[in-house]
Amino acid sequence: MQDRSNIKVSMPTIRRLPRYLQVLKQCSHEQCEFISSTRIAAELGFEAIQVRKDIEVLGIKGQPRIGYKMTELASAIESFLSWDNDNEAFIVGVGHLGSALIGYKGFEDYGLKIIAGFDANEELVGSSVNGIQIFSMDKLVELIARLKIHIGILAVPDSAAQEVAELMIAGGIIGIWNFTPVRLSVPENIIVERVDLASSLAVLSRKTSRQLKTRVF
Repeated sequence: MQDRSNIKVSMPTIRRLPRYLQVLKQCSHEQCEFISSTRIAAELGFEAIQVRKDIEVLGIKGQPRIGYKMTELASAIESFLSWDNDNEAFIVGVGHLGSALIGYKGFEDYGLKIIAGFDANEELVGSSVNGIQIFSMDKLVELIARLKIHIGILAVPDSAAQEVAELMIAGGIIGIWNFTPVRLSVPENIIVERVDLASSLAVLSRKTSRQLKTRVF
């Protein structure tokens, strides 16, 4: 399959592709060889034309009135997102959130493998969480460089976020998955993806509140 990693694609398209992959996995038990853009769109509440446009960036074509071969489409999505390769990552901050992230086995389905944790709490250093060893912060930069780790997961208190991000970058991290609300100041070549839990919760709370106001008890 042609390498399409350098093709410029909009962020909304990239964010939709994993949802298409979820539909493919959910439909795999039906033992169907093909799936249409209309079926994918219906499962997600999207427009079929949007699904087709998104799939076009993968470089595969469907058959008229039949759709896309499911195995080929799934493989194309995983390859495009680099989920068909193992991306090793370090996580810094192994409190409640960090420990939960370490324990989530689903990451490996998406090519992400957390291989070590780091924490400033000396009581945690030397222990393990779900089989992942926890190291002290003074080992972070050295181990990033030695093991050539490129992805860092940030799950530290807000006050430590910027400092830890700088340590990650000093070791060679080029992609930071930021689970803090802090907007990091980083060089232009560093990729930061911030998981805004507060914003997501705000939307959920607002929609729930409005729904409750219209419900008749």
